[in-house]
Amino acid sequence: MKFLHTGDLHIGKTVNEFSLIEDQRYFLKQIAALAAAEKVDAVVIAGDVYDRSIPSAEAVTVLDEFLSELIALRVPVLMISGNHDSPERVGFADAILEKQGLYIASTPEKGAKKVTLSDAYGTVHFLLMPYVKPAVMEARNNQEAVEKMLQQFQEPDLSKERNVLVTHYFVTNAGLPPEVSDSETTVNVGGLDNVEAETFRGFDYVALGHIHKPQQIGDRPVYYSGTPIKYSFSEVNQEKGINLITLGEKGCCTVERREIKPLHDMRKITGHLEELIKPEIVSLAEQEDYIQATLLNEEELIDPIGTLRSVYPNTMQLILKKNEIAGTSIDVGNIQRSKSMLELYKDFYEIVREEELKDERLEVIVQTIRETEGGENV
Repeated sequence: MKFLHTGDLHIGKTVNEFSLIEDQRYFLKQIAALAAAEKVDAVVIAGDVYDRSIPSAEAVTVLDEFLSELIALRVPVLMISGNHDSPERVGFADAILEKQGLYIASTPEKGAKKVTLSDAYGTVHFLLMPYVKPAVMEARNNQEAVEKMLQQFQEPDLSKERNVLVTHYFVTNAGLPPEVSDSETTVNVGGLDNVEAETFRGFDYVALGHIHKPQQIGDRPVYYSGTPIKYSFSEVNQEKGINLITLGEKGCCTVERREIKPLHDMRKITGHLEELIKPEIVSLAEQEDYIQATLLNEEELIDPIGTLRSVYPNTMQLILKKNEIAGTSIDVGNIQRSKSMLELYKDFYEIVREEELKDERLEVIVQTIRETEGGENV
């Protein structure tokens, strides 16, 4: 059995005031084409389908186009909601859509969902377990919430039958966290968000969403597919794509990466303004890329962002090196945020109160961030 594993589509996402909706339509078409070319038995989407709980009309249209194309190919789609999604919106009309081959698990009230597909070796059970806040499961933390949700499934025979788990959490390996990117703002206090990979022992493959860098967790078949395209400049060196999984008989699983080509790549350039805009320099790479430019000029510059955009129209960020060296930084064209929301709150509190934010006050701030930004980790 062959299936594609992707996640963290974040449809509708805006980066530095640039809408990425056309970039997302572009990579979704590639995924559908890959599903057809590889003749896969399913496409798995491991959460964060949208970038926000109330997606724009355009974002909904783009997802509809993608799912309609897969359904027309008669490829089953197995999808869960993530911490950025509204479970009720993602799961709308899920019972009706199952007749078309679209299986959605979004809310714990409807129960964790099991989808069974078959191949020459027998059945494969896909267990769809969406992101759910611990409080909803009456749990103290994510680890306990996940354990409770796993108990909702009819106990699968992990020793004989083939089972694939699809879920969306911050999964660690003996406490070692996954590698994260700047496009993820992590609020992680005392390990409350962690779910140990050991929890998933026995599964033939675990399709994870939530972390944007593709990676395997430990030596088990537990994988983050990562985002299909780059969503921050901390990801410029990452090779984005999608996982292609082939399940043979019990215990036989191969994982391959398939490249996704972006409509616009993200890259960093550094140098003096007058050098960076020379035709011979500009021609070295794609002019339409999303650009973070670090300027080395010491003198004052007149409208450097406008000058850069005259040759690199998708310049997203401008960093003046002299300001960094002087100990102050300038946010020009929405320079990337280097601190998490929690760190900004703590800094503000210490300035105003001249004391450290801790204990009950810290817990209140953490809970507020979780509620406003859409989950344990956003």
